[in-house]
This record gives sequence, structure tokens and C-alpha cells, in this order.
Amino acid sequence: MGSLYYGDSAEPINIEDRALAHLKIVIATKLRRNESFTLSWRHPDADDSGRSTIWLHPSIPLRFVFDSPEAPAISRQWVEDLANSASSSGGVTLVDEHVEAATA
Repeated sequence: MGSLYYGDSAEPINIEDRALAHLKIVIATKLRRNESFTLSWRHPDADDSGRSTIWLHPSIPLRFVFDSPEAPAISRQWVEDLANSASSSGGVTLVDEHVEAATA
């Protein structure tokens, strides 16, 4: 389970490593372009039910921490799905990866 540290909060936002790696690409791209946006996610089943949203801005400190020392393989489609949501008025919504079965 990876962690996203936002602003001066000592409490991390816990996000699975693979999802966090994909989010990092989209977030870094948007912030590098000096674009502000929101990030929304559903709380994990173990936590209180509900959802959260934060405002991401290039001036707010952000740190990605991964449990695994190895970077996961990146799904271009998942990055595109996240990037498309980032460009919408609703901001980035952490959506599940859509895995398509390989055809023989």
C-alpha cells in the first residue's frame, strides 16, 4: 500500500502502489503544466464509508511513497483514463484499472 502525503498533513492518503504509480504520472503531468485540479477517491472498505476530494495545486507540497522498491508495469490505457478524467470539470477520479482479457 502506497502513501500520498499532501500539504503539511502528517497523515497519508493510502493508495495501492499500482494505482499510485499511475496517478503519479497524471498528477506530475498536470502540475508540470502549472494546472490545478481536484483528486477524488472512494474510501477503502476497511475505513469509514464515503469519499474524499483534495485540491491539487503546484504550490502545495506532494510526496509519493511506495511500499514496493520496484516500479510496476504501466498501463497506457489506465493512464489515459485517469488523464481524461483530470481534464474534466470533475477533476481526477481514481477509477479501477480496466483489464481486458487477451484473445487467443
